[in-house]
Order: sequence, then C-alpha cells, then structure tokens
Amino acid sequence: MHKQAVTEEPLYKQEPSKRIKIKTLTKSTVVIRITLLALAILTVYAFYSFDYKEIDFGEAMLATFANLKAMFFEAHFKHFTFTHAFYQVFVTLGLAFLTTIFGAIIAVVLGLLAAENLTSKRVSVVIKGIVAFIRAVPTVLWVLIFAVAAGLGSVAAVIGMTFHSVSYLVKAYSESFEELDSGVIEALQASGANFWQIIFQAVIPSSLTYMISWTFLRFEINFAVAVAMGAAAGAGGIGFDMFMASNFYLDIREIGTITFFILAVAILLEVFATRLKRKLRVKG
Repeated sequence: MHKQAVTEEPLYKQEPSKRIKIKTLTKSTVVIRITLLALAILTVYAFYSFDYKEIDFGEAMLATFANLKAMFFEAHFKHFTFTHAFYQVFVTLGLAFLTTIFGAIIAVVLGLLAAENLTSKRVSVVIKGIVAFIRAVPTVLWVLIFAVAAGLGSVAAVIGMTFHSVSYLVKAYSESFEELDSGVIEALQASGANFWQIIFQAVIPSSLTYMISWTFLRFEINFAVAVAMGAAAGAGGIGFDMFMASNFYLDIREIGTITFFILAVAILLEVFATRLKRKLRVKG
C-alpha cells in the first residue's frame, strides 16, 4: 500500500501587511490652509496700502528703542513712592480676588444647572447659551455698561468683572461636572440619595481639583483685567497710577517702574499656581 503524503497546512494564514494610507489633504486641512493664506495676503496688502504720512521708519524704530530703553533701564519713582506702589498692587489684587470669589460662588450653582447629566437638556442649553453670549462681550464693555448705573469706579468694575467671571467659570465647572461617570450617579440614586446628597458626595469631590485649577486661572485673568479697569474705569489700584503716569505726568520712566511691579506680581502668581497644581495632582 502506498502511503499518501499528508500535506500539513499552517494553522494560520499569514496575510500580507496592510499599509495604512493617511490622507494629507482633507477638506478641513484645505480650508485651514486657504484661510491662513487669505489672512496672510490681506495682512501684506493692509501694510502696503496704509497711509504712513511720510513717516521715516528708521527714525521711528530708533525712537521706539530709545523709549523702551528709558522705560525699562532708567525706571524711577517720581510721583509716588515704593510703599504707595506696593499698596496699590494689593488694591488691584484685592479687586481681582473679590470678583473671582463672587464669580466662583455664583458659577458653582449655575454650573450644576448647566451640566447635562444633572439637569434637563433644555435648562442646560439655555444657561450655556446665556453665558456664551456674556463671555463673547469683552469685560471692559460690561464694566462700562454697569458704569451707566453705578458710575465709574470700583463698584462698576467689580460688577462687570464678576459678570464676566461667572460666564467663564460656568463653562469650566459644567464641563468638569459632565465628566463624572454616570454609573456613580445612578448608584447613588438607586441607594435613595437625593439631589443635594449626590452633589456633595459625588459631583463636588470628584471635580474639586479641576474647579480649584480653573478658579485660580480666572484669578490670574482678573488681575490683568483689574489693571486695565483701574485705568479705563477709574477702579483704582496700580492700573490707575499707570494711567496717570502715561496721560497726565507723561513720565515714561515711571511707567517702567509700574510695569516691573505688575510683572513681579504676575510671576509670583504663576509660581504659586504651578505649585498649587502640582500639589493637587499629587493628592488626586
């Protein structure tokens, strides 16, 4: 008897490796490139078509560098002292802190109502639409709007900055609340927990790290806005001193001193924020 040769087939067949083709030109990339190209062309045309009134660019650049040199390398105190500047910086920080606290308290309530996993979709859409409109309007315009009723000063600045801070923080808080796992909420509801027990036992503790981070970021923004409001709305603080030095005293060297004060505070806030975020990440 002849034994038939048994051909062993492999247990698996090796398929040829498939090459993944990545499209470099999609509709979105084409639109983005055309938009950037159009903006670049418009920018070049705008600079070309400006009426420069026979300005000598060489002299203008030299004058600008001379002003910068006087501002930052020859800064001095003339119309106010170091103690006065230090006090005015704290006034500006107080204005930023006050508006951030007010905004955060109101934003927590509205953020809970704006989160789709905690309330109805209709309520969430309405609140998010309102805060989006408020956020689209610059803070200085809100301050000037409230200044009609309250007059120029710190009151209008606090109301306007708080108004804008609420709209900013509602978006940040609601998005952090919506990231909570729906299973946790369903488990608490099944165990008989009411709305406020779910909020204080699950929603707030799980989102606290993000809330603190976003709140401190808004505090940094409010400090910069408070400097501008001190000049634009007469809210006081270091911004008002900068306004006086630039528009009344015409002392560019004093502006440099104020700029150094603001820069020092901004650096300290950034260092403190970095350390705070690091601690929150370690605890989280």
